[in-house]
Amino acid sequence: MKINAVLSLIDKRISADHFDASHAMSDALIGELVRLATRAPTAYNLQNWRFIAVKTSDSKARLRALAYNQAKVSDAAVTFIVCGLLPDHTTLAERLAPFVEAGHMRAEVSASWQDGARTKYADPQEARDEALRSASLGAATLMYAAQGMGFASSPMGGFDAAGVARAFGLQPDEVPVMLVPIGRPAPGNRPQKPRRPITEILKIA
Repeated sequence: MKINAVLSLIDKRISADHFDASHAMSDALIGELVRLATRAPTAYNLQNWRFIAVKTSDSKARLRALAYNQAKVSDAAVTFIVCGLLPDHTTLAERLAPFVEAGHMRAEVSASWQDGARTKYADPQEARDEALRSASLGAATLMYAAQGMGFASSPMGGFDAAGVARAFGLQPDEVPVMLVPIGRPAPGNRPQKPRRPITEILKIA
């Protein structure tokens, strides 16, 4: 099988620890990265995520202090706080309307999706799980978009979530799931770490 460019990116991605601190990224480029990130799937097309792009020196310093002083938070051109939003079924009518108007979905199907989301996410645990899923899918897509543009990235779970929520004004329905520094790699990054054999992790039923 011929490996295309997308598969090659997946195969070669690393979690970078070292970034070129002199590298800056334009707001337009940050916007394009997020636009691509939002091509990730979400249940019912909720699009229940938010991306906070931390790029100023002061904001990076605040975030670094909340991420156990990890240098990559401030050295990367931008560090994203990727948030999952607790699902709100009342947003679906508006988000599905263009799809319905284009003839891709019947109005009654849209209504049934709204009912389904209302029922499913009445359970707080289901709602939080969905916020985590959506943010994680968005973060992964963000990292591969960055890789495709020639940048390095690193998913980070090591941070004070409550502190980040306070410092960056998150709303009660916003869950800070992951930090993702993105920028130009600096020397010293290690290659991708070994993966377990497929025989240990795959079962074909």
